[in-house]
Amino acid sequence: MIKTSPVYKKALLSTALAFGIVTSGVGLAANQKNALPEIGVVASSAISLDKEIQIGDVLMRQLRGQAPIINDPLLDEYIQDLGNRLVAQADNVKFPFEFFLLNSADINAFAFFGGHVGVHTGLIYNARNESELASVLAHEVSHVTQRHIARSIAAQQKSSPLQLASALGGILLALANPEAGIAAISAGSAASAQASINYTRQNEKEADSIGIRILAQAGFDPNGASDFFGTLVEKYRLKSRTPAFLLTHPLPESRVADARTRAASYKTGRIAPSLSFHLAKSRILARYYATPEYNINYFETSLERGSYTFKAAAEYGLALAYLADKQNEKARDLIDSLLQKDPRNLFYLDTYTDVALETGRVQDAIDKLTAQAVLTPRNRVITLNLANALVKNKEFDQAVRLLKDYLLVEPENMLAHQILSDAYAESQNKLEMHQTKAEVYALAASYPRAIDELHSAYNYAGTQNIEKQRIRARIEQFRAFQTRLESL
Repeated sequence: MIKTSPVYKKALLSTALAFGIVTSGVGLAANQKNALPEIGVVASSAISLDKEIQIGDVLMRQLRGQAPIINDPLLDEYIQDLGNRLVAQADNVKFPFEFFLLNSADINAFAFFGGHVGVHTGLIYNARNESELASVLAHEVSHVTQRHIARSIAAQQKSSPLQLASALGGILLALANPEAGIAAISAGSAASAQASINYTRQNEKEADSIGIRILAQAGFDPNGASDFFGTLVEKYRLKSRTPAFLLTHPLPESRVADARTRAASYKTGRIAPSLSFHLAKSRILARYYATPEYNINYFETSLERGSYTFKAAAEYGLALAYLADKQNEKARDLIDSLLQKDPRNLFYLDTYTDVALETGRVQDAIDKLTAQAVLTPRNRVITLNLANALVKNKEFDQAVRLLKDYLLVEPENMLAHQILSDAYAESQNKLEMHQTKAEVYALAASYPRAIDELHSAYNYAGTQNIEKQRIRARIEQFRAFQTRLESL
């Protein structure tokens, strides 16, 4: 995994942007699809699609500065691919969806304006199979396509402005801390809170139906929703601490039964387990949850007892644990063996790169990644690993060319900007380094910091008048973005 420099400070928090959070659940019968309301008419009086996209973009930038978002190309690739399979089966898709991960053990997920869907790593780790995970994502996709946020705002407009402000003030908090967020929302008047709860239940019921349909049409087990929620309720039945997911996704027992009934209307065959899902679970445990000592014992025991769905996923997790514990040769042996059986697997290629860099075999990593880049150009895992290896090998010009090409198609990839900034810093190109750092700050909505970096870049421009003009223009853009942020 590529290791990056510390996050570039927190961005300013604008309470008005708390418009954006909706949450998830499950179910409604398939034959009731045509009974759904005309969402465009209902929502248009509250907020336009253009405004929704604009607010979603700014809120996403703020989250990058406020929340523990993971910049992990492998997990990003996995969750985006999974989400895209579901979006392809959805109606009323108005914009591209962005799925992203937060490093949090909470079992939770959320969606907000502009097709943004956040998933806590705890949700992936606690799901037993890919259909259970996909059921939550499908529900969140349904919230977005049905424009539940805009419709909720329309309903809230019936309350006084003061009541609405008190409700919105806690929503952004619910992203990283549902207990705090819900407490803040509950501080508003009882009448306003009750109206909000009733409307949320209506949204949940609507998203249940569409989510299960999307799940089935995408080739997943439609029972994944009821299975996951049933397990979740049972797991926490006797515990005093309610999981984050149940705080933001009310789940009475009748709802689980309804989900089972709705799923029964779809034909289901045997759904093969997903290797990628289990590799992602192993990566989350090995990289983000436990100590290397714990993980080594866990994966070694799993392999000894045969307590795994895929042996390869357990071996992959053990390789990561060995690498974290500086047992590089053991990690190398495992990854080499896995790659021989599956030479194009991105999980293995990523860890092969990590092992190669740790053991001074940088050129081996570059050669293997370059060969794969020919087959999958602009793939985020291959591109970012290759660029990082090139920087380590002091091939700065080639790394810069690769990253600039990638940023043409993924201009908001923060990790790509960070590696590019590192390449410029290592090559002593201060002009470009400061400009690239400015883009990183801008991605976190920290426009004052971004402008400071551009002023520094301007000082290094010397007699390059065209470059100075470009920097001045970007400064004006960032000032305009800051003004827009404050006015939303």
